[in-house]
Parts: sequence; structure tokens; C-alpha cells
Amino acid sequence: MKALLPLLPLLGALAFAAPAQASEAIVKKARCVACHAVDQKRVGPAYKEVAAKYRGDKAAPAALFDKVRHGGSGNWGQVPMMPHPADKISDDDLKAAIAWILALD
Repeated sequence: MKALLPLLPLLGALAFAAPAQASEAIVKKARCVACHAVDQKRVGPAYKEVAAKYRGDKAAPAALFDKVRHGGSGNWGQVPMMPHPADKISDDDLKAAIAWILALD
């Protein structure tokens, strides 16, 4: 057991890196990156802007889920966000992507 102690920080980092990489892959596969980037505005806001806007908002995951599913406009400008149904991104993948976005600093 003592032999594993020096490895704990590395194991912890790997545990967090895998879900982050998986969630980033989800947004790429669903083509969210056509309109969004992590740290720069494109057609839509940067993911970091979204994270900052909703930081501490317990209702944010559900609100963002609905926004992605049904689309809409007015929150970030005049360009509407198109709806993204479950055949484009599954419920589980969408929830994982939203959690990843909201965790960005």
C-alpha cells in the first residue's frame, strides 16, 4: 500500500482527465464545435463564457439541456441556436457535455 502513495496524485489526475477527454470528444462528435470553442466566441459563446455565466446556478444543467434540445435565441445575441434532438446527441452524452462545460474555469 505504501508503494502506491506516490502514485495517488497521478491516479487522481487520470481519473479526472478521462471524463474531460470523453466529454470534449462528445462535443466534437455532435459538431457543437462548429459554433462553439472552449475559450473564444464563434457563432455562439465560448464554453468558458457559458461556465462563467452559470457558475453556482443549480438550475443551469437542466436549463442548458433544454436550450440545446429545443434551441432558441436571445441569450447570447441574435443568432439562434438550432435544436439538437436525441438522434444528434444522446441524453447521457448531452448531460456529460454540459457537466464538462460548466466545470471549465
